[in-house]
Parts: sequence; C-alpha cells; structure tokens
Amino acid sequence: MSKTVYVSDLMQQDYIYYLSCPMGEQFDPQFTPDLTPSEMLELGVFGGRYLRDCQNEFPAAWFAKAKLYKGDKGSGDPHLNFFGIHASQPLSIWKSKGWIHPQDPRGWFQWYCRYYMGRRSEDDQRQIKRWKAMKRHVSQVVNNCCFGDLSCRKRQRQALLHWAYDSINM
Repeated sequence: MSKTVYVSDLMQQDYIYYLSCPMGEQFDPQFTPDLTPSEMLELGVFGGRYLRDCQNEFPAAWFAKAKLYKGDKGSGDPHLNFFGIHASQPLSIWKSKGWIHPQDPRGWFQWYCRYYMGRRSEDDQRQIKRWKAMKRHVSQVVNNCCFGDLSCRKRQRQALLHWAYDSINM
C-alpha cells in the first residue's frame, strides 16, 4: 500500500509525501496516543486555528465536528479550546527552539496527523520522543488533582490535549 499526497497550502507548497501504513495503524510501539486527530479537533485544541487552510489534505470526517476559528487574525479563540484557555506558544518560539522541521511547518500536530494517516518519515523518532516527554505533565495532573476535577491545572490539561493525551479522564 502506498498512496501519494500532494500538499499546497499557505505554509507549504508543492510538498509530496507517501502513505505507507493503513490509517491509524502500525504505530511505533512507544507511541500510544489517547486521542485521534479527529477527536482532538472535536474537543477543541489550538484555539481552533490549526489546519483551517489545509483540510483537503485530511479526511473530511475529521472536520465534521471540529471547533475551528472563524477569524482571520490573532492566535485563535481560546474559548474554542476544551478548557477555554490559551495553552500554546507562538510558532516563532517553536521555530527558535528548533522544534519545527520543513516537512511539517505547523509542528507536532501536523506531524501527528500525517503519521496517523500513514506517513512514516525520518522525523518520527524525534517527534515520538517529544510526545513522550509530555508524560511528566500527566503525572503532575494525576498527582495534584482529584480525578475528574477539570478545574484543576486547566492550562496543563489543555496542553496535554494538544499532545493527544486524554487529560479529561484523569
């Protein structure tokens, strides 16, 4: 199985990648996200700003219930996030820290969406390592909050949602 995906959007023109695995399958054994990209978009992540101009790259079903920002400027609407607060750093910070690679100019979530679709790349291990590093925030929520108290550590819980951890059921 190999399918070619052609990308031309506001952040990436004439990029091509290949899907070599079935969607949602054959993940690295160290990578066990709690949420699919579709579930993340439906819950509310990144202020609704993510993937708005590149929806044709991904299944339409991912966007059927997605909470997407309707404005043109700014960093999105924090009220669209599940926890109703802003929990992201600007793209400029991500770039300055070397977290952005040319194949995924929107960062980790774009990498995850493409990985979920079936793309495998030389950047997979780096991104999986970054995802695993977020586990420390899971421990902080579990150790400092009563189970189900969604008012406890809202910013940390929202950040965990951005990394496909189900911080709602902790």
